[in-house]
Amino acid sequence: MSTTDDAEPPDDAEARGLAMLADASAAIRSGVAREVPGWVVRQVARILDAWGRADATTRERALTDARTAGGAAAARVGAALDDLLAADPADQRSTPLEVVRTAYREPTEILRAAGVPEVARDAFDERAWPDDVYGLVPRTLGDLGDDDLAPLLLVWGTAKATVLRARAAREAR
Repeated sequence: MSTTDDAEPPDDAEARGLAMLADASAAIRSGVAREVPGWVVRQVARILDAWGRADATTRERALTDARTAGGAAAARVGAALDDLLAADPADQRSTPLEVVRTAYREPTEILRAAGVPEVARDAFDERAWPDDVYGLVPRTLGDLGDDDLAPLLLVWGTAKATVLRARAAREAR
């Protein structure tokens, strides 16, 4: 346990936290840009396979649309992440995962257009994500397809907390 006398000075803690936050943010942003396009295609294919009633033409159209929509989703989510991550930590009102979870929108539109019926979801999912009628919302960043993305959210949150705690400690002095 650390005492006040040997604790890291607030300015140093804030600088360390900001550096960690920048690194985690860059890694999250890069990973999302890399993984979201393929995630969209995989989600469309997964639901089409589970449904099993799409004819070959409908399936091919949906998968072609998914490839285009994957790029669009990556751009949209990426822009929202850029806005979030560019904000001062004290002004960030959501997390990168909350932003990434909106990627369900593009595959949902494709599945609806293909005539796929909504899937049964549990009560929590229905309350938490009422518009995610196919159960696509990623639970973690790693669900996008790269398990190494998952712990980055913890790093990001720890870094943000480090910055905010350092600022509070400095103001308390």
